[in-house]
Amino acid sequence: MCSVRPYTAADVHAWDALVGRSRNGNLLHRRGYMDYHAERFVDQSLVVERHGEAVAVFPASRQGAVVTSHAGLTYAGLLTTQGLRAESTLGVFEQIARHYRALGVERVIYKAVPHIFHAYPAEEDLYALHRLGARLQRRDLSSAIALRESFHFSQGRQRAVNKARKAGIELKPATDPAQFHALLSEVLRKHDARPTHSLAELRLLQARFPQQLVLHEARREGELLAGVLVYDLGKVAHTQYMAVSEQGRSAGALSFLLAELIGGVYADRAYFSFGISTEQEGRVLNGGLVTQKEYFGARAVVHDFYEWPL
Repeated sequence: MCSVRPYTAADVHAWDALVGRSRNGNLLHRRGYMDYHAERFVDQSLVVERHGEAVAVFPASRQGAVVTSHAGLTYAGLLTTQGLRAESTLGVFEQIARHYRALGVERVIYKAVPHIFHAYPAEEDLYALHRLGARLQRRDLSSAIALRESFHFSQGRQRAVNKARKAGIELKPATDPAQFHALLSEVLRKHDARPTHSLAELRLLQARFPQQLVLHEARREGELLAGVLVYDLGKVAHTQYMAVSEQGRSAGALSFLLAELIGGVYADRAYFSFGISTEQEGRVLNGGLVTQKEYFGARAVVHDFYEWPL
């Protein structure tokens, strides 16, 4: 029989150790990543134990009568070890409901971990949500390349890569994201948007996870043409941010950089993830954006959000 209790700061090492051996957790769910902006959220995370040993954790935050798993993360949910099976997962979800109801919580927004980020099958949570009356509230469309299967760049994308390869563009990792963040901010400003992370936050996260947050740049004669910030999640290499200048676009610099990452640097991973191409909570598909990813051979992976009334 499992028990559920609130997460405390004293659990940080046990939490991270569990995420490391979980079936569906990764860098995003480690406390050093989750808590970089802790002041913005009311933490309502839970630890699931059996006989005093943690078998799962639930990253969560609260706003009013709503708990989200977690509002500061792209996806989260019940992060489980091999010790948690189907029937015990049902019991855990019932305990989670009782725990939050006692605190006055009326519903949970559950941001399920997409299957490509699973180290081992871990969808007992989706069955439990179905059994407990949750409904699909939102679905974002992401794109990923299955690197261990056959995939192809479009002819136009391959021409752009070949053109850039002959143009004297140099590719290498960068140690400071300042120039890249400035370029990214400039690009997003044209779309009335801005980066999720400030420059100071990016520097902080790179300092905490230098092997997993890696900025790759394309330059010509020292000028930054394009950059890609990759979250190396082990099984999956995920492009958290991409940006290209007008000169870089003309030279095919971003295509060249992505081709080298896909076919070289991260070729031994299972997936290369580009992130979502939807807007307005999944109701609008950015056709131009998703097509650019599909030109590299990427195809759809959904990010599902469930509303679970308590």
